[in-house]
Amino acid sequence: MKHFINIKDIPSKDLKKIILDAKRRKTKRKNFNTLDSDKDSPLKGKLLIQMFEKSSLRTRLSFYIAIKQLNGGALTLRSDELHLSKGGESLSDMAKIISTFGNAFMLRTDSEQKLEVLKKHMTIPLINGLSPKSHPTQVLSDVFTIEEIKKKPISKLQICWIGDSNNVLNSLIEASVKFSFNLNVGCPKKYEPNKNLLSWAKKNKGNIKIFYDSKKAAKGSDVIFTDKVISMNDEVNKVKKIKDFKNFKVTPEVMKYAKKDAIFLHCLPRGSEVSNSVFLGKQSKVFEQALNRIYVQKSILLYCFKKLR
Repeated sequence: MKHFINIKDIPSKDLKKIILDAKRRKTKRKNFNTLDSDKDSPLKGKLLIQMFEKSSLRTRLSFYIAIKQLNGGALTLRSDELHLSKGGESLSDMAKIISTFGNAFMLRTDSEQKLEVLKKHMTIPLINGLSPKSHPTQVLSDVFTIEEIKKKPISKLQICWIGDSNNVLNSLIEASVKFSFNLNVGCPKKYEPNKNLLSWAKKNKGNIKIFYDSKKAAKGSDVIFTDKVISMNDEVNKVKKIKDFKNFKVTPEVMKYAKKDAIFLHCLPRGSEVSNSVFLGKQSKVFEQALNRIYVQKSILLYCFKKLR
């Protein structure tokens, strides 16, 4: 049994095995219906329990379809319907109950502390489906998408992030170390990535550059990422923050500074941080990016069950 909580805690060789397995499984699913099981049915009879404390569309859909394609089943819990939300049951007791009924637990949470407590008490794999500081399943899937489209290892590409220093960027920084790719970050002053995370990346030979100009950040890049300026449950002065990021919108002009064959990615949902012409343009691969989450979630599940080939 293995947990999947933060990219930085997982060996590079295991992350690369997950990507390779996802590539193999996607290739083998040509002409399959969405809910047809993979021929090897590696998780037959296994139950994935999911719980969402925050809104979810792509993570909810992709994990449900992923476990189904592995010939397992899924059950989704609502946190507001459990004793936990009413203060009547401890996290440790909940962890033991879920471990008794299910075979793996995927949680989208509003608290890093909850993940730590659950990890301590669960006897089944725990998967982080998004937390305030991390979105590992999204970013690993993005690595898959980039390598699939660019047809080369991500280590040979220049990656650029333009926008807020949020949980997705945190996981992207961790991935830049694990997959050895160069990462440019374009953001306003006072919105830089977490100093401790940057220090960890530097100690582990990460190559991350911070720019206070979106065009300079984008220059020569193969991939441009962005995300919403106002994240879920973001308790900030929204008017001020949007104003602070007015010069960090991904527009056709910004994309011109990237390579001619650069692609645009966004984990969704979108806001004002990208123009319609970029989001719906030829360089945008956001819908392929979303669909690919199914294939990577499958291989993450197999990693957790120690069934990667």
